[in-house]
Amino acid sequence: MMESVRPAGMGSGPTGRGAQPAGPDTDPAGQVTRLLRAAREGDERALDRILPLVYDELRVMARRRLSREAAPTLAATGLVHEAYVKLAGGEGLPAMDRAHLLAIAARAMRQVLVDHARRRQALRRGGDWKATTLTPDMAGTAMRPEEILDLERALSLLEPRQRRVVECRFYGGMEESEIALALGVSERTVRRDWVKARAWLYRALYPGVGEAG
Repeated sequence: MMESVRPAGMGSGPTGRGAQPAGPDTDPAGQVTRLLRAAREGDERALDRILPLVYDELRVMARRRLSREAAPTLAATGLVHEAYVKLAGGEGLPAMDRAHLLAIAARAMRQVLVDHARRRQALRRGGDWKATTLTPDMAGTAMRPEEILDLERALSLLEPRQRRVVECRFYGGMEESEIALALGVSERTVRRDWVKARAWLYRALYPGVGEAG
């Protein structure tokens, strides 16, 4: 079962000022929230109906993350599908709304990539690689399988909320506002956790190397 990344009792954010609520059949976010509620109540078909509503967003997340692989062996579609299998294979999906679902999907993608990195280690090849600086825009950063596993080990030592921020930002490519909504905290807290986690992870992954700006 995927662990929830939102504190119990947190609901979705308020409707923007002046915005008119969309009807139940025209608001994708509203449909996702209703279907997630149905899934929590035992509707086995609900998750299958959710996937088409968030599929494009999940593909964007997957493409962004795979662009940082030194030698990707997964296509974005494959990563989305394997992450979906992890979500669907659990005993229940604790997501409350779209932002919360994307945060949990980012965690599932992290798990898929770690599994693949473990398998690829035995087949690793030579070649140069770039240090992972954990910057907000890491489109040009390449990671080899052993680096992914080193990052996974370092992540396990972070405080839980900081680890979730890294999952959402690094694996999911989510914006600060989306992460704040998913975790039930302020954007300022997300920014502070990201800065602290980034500095700690860099020191853990590259001891003796000056921290990147």
